Amino acid sequence: MIVDTNALSAFVDGSPLAIAALQAVGEVSVPVIVLGEFRYGVTHSRRHREYEVWLEQYLPAFRILEVTAETAIEYALLRSELRHLGKPIPSNDVWIAALCRQHNLPLLSRDAHFDHVKRLRRQTW
Repeated sequence: MIVDTNALSAFVDGSPLAIAALQAVGEVSVPVIVLGEFRYGVTHSRRHREYEVWLEQYLPAFRILEVTAETAIEYALLRSELRHLGKPIPSNDVWIAALCRQHNLPLLSRDAHFDHVKRLRRQTW
């Protein structure tokens, strides 16, 4: 399963439902885009040090998905599909969705706009 930023944040903050959703799957993958968004949020958080400690201790347990040339192809196709449907989504979320399609993995997210993406299975908590 791939996690969106809101799912990673909920997990790190100890949401029992988010924790249960991630514990129910074998491997959890974090797109590098999500990691960037999360780290950006950490820099502006009052709990900055606590989150930095979490990242240092627990991030190695997750698979980090990087953007590749194959991801870029999927991104272009997906962005065109969404444009044709008249259903644009934020650019970072297009990259996340492209990684989901590339790796054929579901996405844990509360963002319903991912439901407009063909060949993407969104789960929530």
